[in-house]
Amino acid sequence: MNKKDIAYFKELLANRLEDLLSQADDTVSGMTTPKENFPDPTDRASLESDRNFMLRIRDRESKLIKKIKKALSRIESGTFGLCEKCGEDISKKRLNARPVTTQCINCKTKEEAFEKALGL
Repeated sequence: MNKKDIAYFKELLANRLEDLLSQADDTVSGMTTPKENFPDPTDRASLESDRNFMLRIRDRESKLIKKIKKALSRIESGTFGLCEKCGEDISKKRLNARPVTTQCINCKTKEEAFEKALGL
């Protein structure tokens, strides 16, 4: 992978990380505002359901943040774009679709087939 591609993915990942972190800040500030008082239990249940849904989304995003930080670390160490299983280059098409990936499509396909066979 050339320097131009590396710079592109570094900027892409850094921008995504910044977006996710700002959304996390918004969620935290939204959770700390005074709670509304709902006399109707259905309204209260709806609010709680919405909050639980938002927290699940943020949990998934926190995992993505960790993956993005690891990908940025791989860029700095010079291992970004290399499959951790076989050591071959990960295609740019795959990296564009999922820049945090650590495996080429062949290794990932094999891993998923193995997991499916085990029932995981």
